[in-house]
Amino acid sequence: MELLNEMYKAREAGAVGTPEWNEAQEIYLKMLAPVAPHITEELWTNHLGKPYSIHQQQWPQVDEAAAKEDSIELPVQINGKVRDHITVPAEASEEAIRSAALGSETVQKYLEGKEPKKVIVANKRLVSIVV
Repeated sequence: MELLNEMYKAREAGAVGTPEWNEAQEIYLKMLAPVAPHITEELWTNHLGKPYSIHQQQWPQVDEAAAKEDSIELPVQINGKVRDHITVPAEASEEAIRSAALGSETVQKYLEGKEPKKVIVANKRLVSIVV
């Protein structure tokens, strides 16, 4: 469903007819084939003009580099309540995440000039600040 939603966005952006669009169509049909074999076979041969049969095609390979996220968004809790979200590079260290959280204007507003007692970065998924 996520791929289909992204394909809708790409279609609206004018990607139809590009080599990337054609590749996305092929990948989508290959992944859909085990669930809807008859319609994917028809689309594969009649719509895309590919040789019979989609069920004899290689399963799509994942490109790990292309799938890797460049940045991540983390919620920032202050005394147990989510007060802000920060965006940091995916490979950011815990110290960089801690600095970004403490540097946020929203966080500074809730800290009211006080030093936090504890700042916890939980597996690059959450920043928790105890005042």
